[in-house]
Amino acid sequence: SVNLRSSLCLLISLTLHPLPLPLFPVARNQYERIGSDVTMQCGFLDNDASVSWKVNGTDVKDHHRLEGPRLILSGVALGHSGLYSCFQNPHGERRDTIYLHIGLIPREPTVTCRSNTYPKGFYCSWHQVHPTYIPTTFEVDVQHNQRSLEVQKDPDHKNRCRVRFPEVFSSFPYTVNVTAVNALGKASNTISFEESSIVKPDPPERVTATPIRFNARRLEVSWQSPATWPDIDNFPLKYFLRYRPLIKEQWQHVELSDSTSHIITDAYAGKEYIIQVAAKDTEIGTWSDWSVAVHATPWIEEQITSTTEVDIPTETKTSPIPSSNAPQKAERPVGRAARLLTFFSPLLLGMLLLCMW
Repeated sequence: SVNLRSSLCLLISLTLHPLPLPLFPVARNQYERIGSDVTMQCGFLDNDASVSWKVNGTDVKDHHRLEGPRLILSGVALGHSGLYSCFQNPHGERRDTIYLHIGLIPREPTVTCRSNTYPKGFYCSWHQVHPTYIPTTFEVDVQHNQRSLEVQKDPDHKNRCRVRFPEVFSSFPYTVNVTAVNALGKASNTISFEESSIVKPDPPERVTATPIRFNARRLEVSWQSPATWPDIDNFPLKYFLRYRPLIKEQWQHVELSDSTSHIITDAYAGKEYIIQVAAKDTEIGTWSDWSVAVHATPWIEEQITSTTEVDIPTETKTSPIPSSNAPQKAERPVGRAARLLTFFSPLLLGMLLLCMW
């Protein structure tokens, strides 16, 4: 067919006349340690080749020297990182492109393990105390009772993995090895621990504190066990409550069994309080971190500020006899002439009656 004939002709043409190599080769990576002397080779050119170099599109200005097709940098620092290109003289054809990465060999990573989902499993996390400045990966190996356990990378945390407990109440220790690896080298750290020593719940959740009506020194505090704790019935938690008024620095503490509420009875009236709760397995492990702090103020009696706040009775009742200390109603003032008339009025009446007889 025509298509087959065209394909064969193209194949023969490419065999007899191969395509020239691209003038702009793909950049290759080169990793070097901070403070070292670095040599970059311009492709496969001979030792007597004459070349020029550029970094990030400009002439190389840092302290360097040229030896044929090689560029030598002394005592490199982070600032030497970049894209280096070499060009063959005299026509200036690009022959090589190198991406130079300057960094450090990794040191031993810091490793910690914790079980906040006991007895389901535990997680381990790690980090580099000192940066390496170049891509670094981590290899994790977990051993228990002379066998390797499956390690699952945490989808939400880059430097964390999760491991399921192969059994509960095991007397065999766990061994975790984390190795940091990059292009310059590697370093590892190994820790061992007993199952019971890494149990640490997450803090209690939904902590609330509310005043109790007509009780000026009480606050009712309630909370929920952490949602990550998988079996609260068979592996109950105990709680530790701390509280203090904002005006003081010293905390007061109450340890509770498995109750998720408590009434504070010794609060200062009218003072705002800060309250937190921690949790712990009733038998093993350590206390959780403190919960998010909540603020509350004991009940304060409302002050009467106007008559509109008072219920006015609809039925009129007889007033009680006022006490001697109660103010009496003032009498209306009486003039002197009126007093004399009042005194002599009986006498005048008698004289009038005698005259009539």
